Amino acid sequence: MRIGFVGGGVMAEAIIKGVLSRDLAAAADIAVGEPVEERRDQLASVYGVTASEDNRSVIEACELVVIATKPQSVSSALGPLRGSIDGGAIVMSIAAGTHIDTVRNLLSHDAVARVMPNTPAQVGYGMSVWTASDETTAEQRELVASVLAVLGKVEYVEAEHYMDMATALSGSGPGYVLLFLEALIDAGVHIGLARPQAETMAKQTLLGTAVLAEQSESHPAELRNMVTSPGGTTAEGLLELEAGGLRAIVANAVVAAYEKSKALG
Repeated sequence: MRIGFVGGGVMAEAIIKGVLSRDLAAAADIAVGEPVEERRDQLASVYGVTASEDNRSVIEACELVVIATKPQSVSSALGPLRGSIDGGAIVMSIAAGTHIDTVRNLLSHDAVARVMPNTPAQVGYGMSVWTASDETTAEQRELVASVLAVLGKVEYVEAEHYMDMATALSGSGPGYVLLFLEALIDAGVHIGLARPQAETMAKQTLLGTAVLAEQSESHPAELRNMVTSPGGTTAEGLLELEAGGLRAIVANAVVAAYEKSKALG
């Protein structure tokens, strides 16, 4: 499979790394269009891929074209490529907030998939939510799904309006979780732990709890009850979180991100 990337940022690198590790494509069949010379040299050196500042040469004869530019650069990057993508190729856009019709119109190409990945994709534990235009074939969708699988879990949605919801929850979610992690570490330091100790405890607690929830068939509330003894320390801490309106704050954060995503789109 030949893959061309328009943009060589962090998420593009995550895909390249995953695709190569799963032998979905050879380095010789991957080309990246990237305007920054230092970044081109880095990608070519580390992964053995072809890197160029000419996006048109990058997408030639590709089965999959990945749009990995910043949202504000989509028009300037794709405009010059209009009509130059192979008719049998599928375009996969990971540019946040960029609608399928925007990509389709800029490129004059109908087979387009829109993806909302998240940053844990860099370590193979990402959540990618995606959808595709009606013109994509079953084979093209299978190709996209196989590539996204190298990043972590994959969820297909039938309608594009779900993408703004995914952006608010899983796309922005790592930011919420990392803020909670930071607060947990700082709280540990506040009560007297050395920061390295607090970091180790907090990170492993967050990681272990996520794995437990993933592997368990129990509802999160049931798992929470298992660690909450009557009159115990966890119950006392949870009382403070509830009093502080944690649930409402989280809900408000997701709603705010959802409304912002719709506005940007």
